[in-house]
Amino acid sequence: MTDRRLAIDAWESLFRAQHEIFELISRDFDEGVLSQGEYDVLLTVTRGDDQTARLRDVTANMLISQPSVSRLVDRMAARGLITKCPDPDDGRGALVKATPEGAALFRKIAHVHGRQIAERMSVLSDDELAQLRDLTSKLRDRHP
Repeated sequence: MTDRRLAIDAWESLFRAQHEIFELISRDFDEGVLSQGEYDVLLTVTRGDDQTARLRDVTANMLISQPSVSRLVDRMAARGLITKCPDPDDGRGALVKATPEGAALFRKIAHVHGRQIAERMSVLSDDELAQLRDLTSKLRDRHP
């Protein structure tokens, strides 16, 4: 049986570490250039084949509601960062594709952001980073 106090202490430590690190790396984003939400959309889209993703996959990777994602995607399309078109394989869905401008801006921000993350996480060894990744995946994959 899991020690209840230890579980609470571990959760609190994980939560505080996530909050503090998130606050530090959020400084990588300039709302006038590319917001963190826009970065997250482009992260999902640029990882897809032909830098394209289904809108439902973008929504699944975001920590905001579906209507909020739809509004964000529409604003990004208006800014020329992405295009949005009907999904030919799903009449109710949409495909989102990074424009060359959106992909270039994403790469520019991702370079700085990735460096900041690596620097912050450098207090852990590669083995510890792998263990952290595996442990947090295990927590996310658990569905009671």
